[in-house]
Amino acid sequence: MPVDAAFVNVEGPWEHRYVSANGARFHVAELGDGPLVLLLHGFPQFWYTWRHQMVALAEAGFRVAAMDLRGYGGSDKPPRGYDTYMSTLDAASVIRALGEKQAVVVGQGLGGWISWSMPTFRRDVTRAVASLSMPHPRIMRHATWTDRKQRRASSWIVGLQRPFVPEREMAESHEYVGELMRAWSSPFGEFPTDTDVERYGDAMMIPFVAHSAAEHYRWLGRSSVRPDGPLFMRRVRHAIRVPVLQLQGTDDGCVLPASTRGSGAFVPGDYRHVNVEGAGHFLTEEAPEQVNAALLSWLRSLD
Repeated sequence: MPVDAAFVNVEGPWEHRYVSANGARFHVAELGDGPLVLLLHGFPQFWYTWRHQMVALAEAGFRVAAMDLRGYGGSDKPPRGYDTYMSTLDAASVIRALGEKQAVVVGQGLGGWISWSMPTFRRDVTRAVASLSMPHPRIMRHATWTDRKQRRASSWIVGLQRPFVPEREMAESHEYVGELMRAWSSPFGEFPTDTDVERYGDAMMIPFVAHSAAEHYRWLGRSSVRPDGPLFMRRVRHAIRVPVLQLQGTDDGCVLPASTRGSGAFVPGDYRHVNVEGAGHFLTEEAPEQVNAALLSWLRSLD
């Protein structure tokens, strides 16, 4: 049974806003005052995955905005526009719509992929970037093509290339989301609980979300055999001239730790890599205290 988009307006200390940016309307949960930190979630989640970080960063003197990506949660779900070029423009436009010239962009999973791309495509609004559970796009592509274990761990993306079937599976039950979340998180932790699976499973049942979420990954698949994919990879090979923080769980079942090495080669300046012991793919919820500490230490070091 479909879930209303208002489902994502979870009560808390934050304020829910809808901002017009880049020709669409985006749902944003906002908290705090100070320099802006924009938070980008991954699959199969929505802004709520950042709730622990929002409170910690706001208390430390930052303005935090966690947005639902295009096609997710309470944001618009147009029929097209799910390539990384558009995702970076969405993020840049939301930053400006919030009245800021620049922001630190922090992403997890898919959001991390977008964060890595921001200094190349939207340098003017990007003060610094942090990526959780996602290496530099060229490192991720290389690992997926050359490492048998990573290729197996990424096989779910191949499954999303099928028309209609993934959408139907996500819209009919929580099983699809639950299986991924359990496979990607640490086998030694408590996440995800049944409540977590229900919450994110319900979010995928919001009308059109399952299709839109799949479209982000369908672009990644299709573009590899079209001109726009190789062009994207050529553009992101250039040096990143803003500070970068990379966090990686040692038990990540989606982006294997061995696949994340080498991203620092693209960052000649301030680059930090932090391993989060005993955590899987969903760092913001599996290891919130460690993530909060790492983010705050890094954010306070920025000029």
